Amino acid sequence: MTPQTNRIPWLRILAGLVLTFALAVLAWWITKKIYAVSLPFGIPGKALEYPIWAVLLGIATSLILRPVKGLDYVRPGIKTELFLKIGLVLLGASINLKLLVTTAGGAIVQALILITCVFLFTYWLAGRFGLDDKLRAVMSAALAVCGVSAAIAAAGSVLAKKEQVTYVVALVIVVALPMMVLAPLTAGAMGLTDAVAGAWFGGNIDTTAAVIGAGTIYSEAAQQVASIVKNTQNALIGVMAFLLAVFYAGKTEGGQRPGARLIWDRFPKFVLGFIVASILFTLGWLDTGKDVINALRNWAFTLAFVSMGLEFAFGEMKRMGWKPVSVFLIATLFNTLLALGAAWVIFTYLLPITL
Repeated sequence: MTPQTNRIPWLRILAGLVLTFALAVLAWWITKKIYAVSLPFGIPGKALEYPIWAVLLGIATSLILRPVKGLDYVRPGIKTELFLKIGLVLLGASINLKLLVTTAGGAIVQALILITCVFLFTYWLAGRFGLDDKLRAVMSAALAVCGVSAAIAAAGSVLAKKEQVTYVVALVIVVALPMMVLAPLTAGAMGLTDAVAGAWFGGNIDTTAAVIGAGTIYSEAAQQVASIVKNTQNALIGVMAFLLAVFYAGKTEGGQRPGARLIWDRFPKFVLGFIVASILFTLGWLDTGKDVINALRNWAFTLAFVSMGLEFAFGEMKRMGWKPVSVFLIATLFNTLLALGAAWVIFTYLLPITL
């Protein structure tokens, strides 16, 4: 192998990284510009967060590069999984486990109810529609726990295909955007309290950015409750990933109890980083660098969303057909109604909070 041949892959990796970083910078530039814009229905520009622009820029660039084979050249430098794992670990550094346990009793109860019921319902429904087992797991985790982050963690546990993850992420983002607007309008029409509305947004909408956007549209108090509920569900990513790793490791063993080594091999190791970061933050060891960590996390996720957009293939979605979309929409409706009922009962009667 000649030295020139050795250099070619590195040039392709560098080209892919440069393209990804350039699009990420552009996504943040657009985000900052939109922040200052007042949208229809009184929606603040901040509701349209960076994941939207990052994915759209990635998809647009992909559509431009694919016909001229440019995407194949830069593909070695598109590191979706790497950026997502870095972002998830840094996400753990913003979750205070002590705060959740001591001040979010209602959020914990709601999270346990929703995660269990929505996951089982979605998994069952996807089975009835004949979806692939790994796609069932990724979609169920995304709907039940916390959208994109949960989908990535679940994919690592069940060894899902990258196309399946991208497909579910696309569905999460597409559905979350209208829900970010419709949920607060509906809550206002029903006259929900700030606590109930915030709990509903946090338990129902699948992306953190859209949850915060919905809360912002409704009220500052609703935003705070929505954030607490969403972070409570985020904190359970590690538990979900571990249980899926055990379950799917058992399936590969023909239903026999899997060994510790097989579970370890299937378990997504970055979840350990997520848990450790959460513990360090809870102990106060990361407080001084909180702003820096949050900035790095946002950049990591921006790079990941750009990469997802670049890898997004409309042909793959067409090949999967209408069934996954149907399952996702039906399960979303189930989640919406269950989250509304749970939020109303818990935050009105069982564990009401004063705002």
